[in-house]
Amino acid sequence: EVQLQASGGGLVQPGGSLKLSCAASGFTFDDYAIAWFRQAPGKEREAISCISSSGESTYYADSVKGRFTISRDNAKNTVYLQMNSLKPEDTAVYYCAARPNSRNKYDYWGQGTQVTVSS
Repeated sequence: EVQLQASGGGLVQPGGSLKLSCAASGFTFDDYAIAWFRQAPGKEREAISCISSSGESTYYADSVKGRFTISRDNAKNTVYLQMNSLKPEDTAVYYCAARPNSRNKYDYWGQGTQVTVSS
């Protein structure tokens, strides 16, 4: 059974940090790029970061560039998203998703973890 388990969300004050984890199982993790998406209430889902299967290539949306860092540990089948300097506008449900490195379509999705940035 394929699973992507996102965790690490919570309530944090503006300027604070959180580290999200996406633990994968049930597929060949090393063959898949992993992305983080987020969706705030009333807004469209936004792709915010992606990392290639090897970890050599990364992508960041302008909204998070310089504040968020994506990384992966293929030995642990886990991708991380370190989020620093959090802003209230980062409040959303964060999802991880997996796609084969050579395709643009995401095959697998996690269940989401809530991040709330508020004082």
